[in-house]
Amino acid sequence: MIKTQLLAFAGVLSLVSPALAAGGDPAAGKTVFQQCAACHAIGPGATNRVGPVLNGLIGRAAGTAPGYRYSAAMKNSGLTWDEATFTSYIQNPRGMVPGTKMSFPGLKNPTDAANVLAYIESFNADGSSK
Repeated sequence: MIKTQLLAFAGVLSLVSPALAAGGDPAAGKTVFQQCAACHAIGPGATNRVGPVLNGLIGRAAGTAPGYRYSAAMKNSGLTWDEATFTSYIQNPRGMVPGTKMSFPGLKNPTDAANVLAYIESFNADGSSK
């Protein structure tokens, strides 16, 4: 009986959106992103602020958003933003890139980190929604 319940649960999970299956909820991430919005923008018409625009973040080399003046530490980090790199960074920015200009202490809750990543990934590089 337990095996049947687990199989049924697995079937339900397969119907969940890809972002949720990857561990994040974009809607919840939009709420978490409010902590980021003082410095970063995302979506249609987003521009650099205190921090760089986050449209097209995943797949981009760190320190390369057009028109943003990065710290030498970020420009020379050698990082490319993917899910694992972003998750590690957002949990402890200064620990991962000592000397970064980002003063944010990090999202210590892994669920918050996954959700904000899912929110960021819900936008295309041009700021349109996926």
